[in-house]
Amino acid sequence: MPEYTRDETMDDVLAKVAKESGDREEPGKKGEIPVGENVRKFREAAGLTVQQFAERTGFSAALLAQVENRMVSPSLGTLVKIANAFDTTVSAFLGGKEEREFSIVRKEERAVVSRVGLKEGGKSPYTYESLGSGKAGRKMEPFLVRLQPLSEPPRARSTHDGEEFLYVLSGKIEVCLGALSDILEEGDSIYYDSTIPHHVHSADAREALILAVIHAG
Repeated sequence: MPEYTRDETMDDVLAKVAKESGDREEPGKKGEIPVGENVRKFREAAGLTVQQFAERTGFSAALLAQVENRMVSPSLGTLVKIANAFDTTVSAFLGGKEEREFSIVRKEERAVVSRVGLKEGGKSPYTYESLGSGKAGRKMEPFLVRLQPLSEPPRARSTHDGEEFLYVLSGKIEVCLGALSDILEEGDSIYYDSTIPHHVHSADAREALILAVIHAG
């Protein structure tokens, strides 16, 4: 791979590819966070081109360009890997409060991050809200996640360092974990190593609400 100090042509081409593919997130929704723009700011502050960013994270340059241009919002697993590449936390991309030794997040303060994935499983819409923003030096990332019904079963799986804990607050979810596929209902929970290929989605025609706690390792 050639070294790039600032290859505007490469970045421009990738941005063009991003704009020509994928479903665009609806801009300007109240309370929603421009995650892609924040990811771009981290990359530019580090002095990286999109290609160098791809080499550091292991994702394709085209996918990262789509993320930055808000054509695709990243899943939590993707954000964990990007955050690890920058030696930061997922919440750093969500913006928000000054960090201190504790954090109280009022329900009206929770900003929503929406995701409409277009990868191999087709559309996989869900939203997530950070419950731990503002806690300095945190080792865990708690989220409230709303999973919408899928039109077809997903094939893609996520892997990253760390551990995850999921608790079903309402609805029903299917957890695909390595060779395991199981249904969890309200009150059920699962705790697993995130290095195991995994995917979680609503298991029926209703929205599912889960508490997800991620330790990024």
